[in-house]
Amino acid sequence: MYRLSGVALLLPFTALAAEPAAQAAVPMAGSGITGQLLQLLLGLLLVVGLIFLLAWLMRRIQQLGPRGGQVIKIVASQALGPRDRLVLVQVGGEQLLLGLTPGRIAPLHVLKEPVHLPDGEPASTEFAQRLMELLGKDQKDKS
Repeated sequence: MYRLSGVALLLPFTALAAEPAAQAAVPMAGSGITGQLLQLLLGLLLVVGLIFLLAWLMRRIQQLGPRGGQVIKIVASQALGPRDRLVLVQVGGEQLLLGLTPGRIAPLHVLKEPVHLPDGEPASTEFAQRLMELLGKDQKDKS
């Protein structure tokens, strides 16, 4: 009885072994690798798309806050060194000059008359000037 049930259990496996292995392996291997690569690519695209979607949602959520009612505004900023800056901040109708270092923010001066920048002029052109210097040096080196 025990042997009969063991033979009955092995019967489906012997039927599978009877199929030609060469014919079944060649098409399965090609479609298997292609299928795996396609699945990997789709998974990667899904993850990257999810990252972009979450970044977009975060920007939208941050914009829902008070737009025109901001009390603190950075009027201008000037780098003094690699890690030190002067920042002109407007709080309500008062402007403060702050010194920023890696470990400290120190109030330097409270301005009696607010400084007004022209609307068309950006607050800081330091990056654009530095970029033009670097591009000018690179073009001179290549000539």
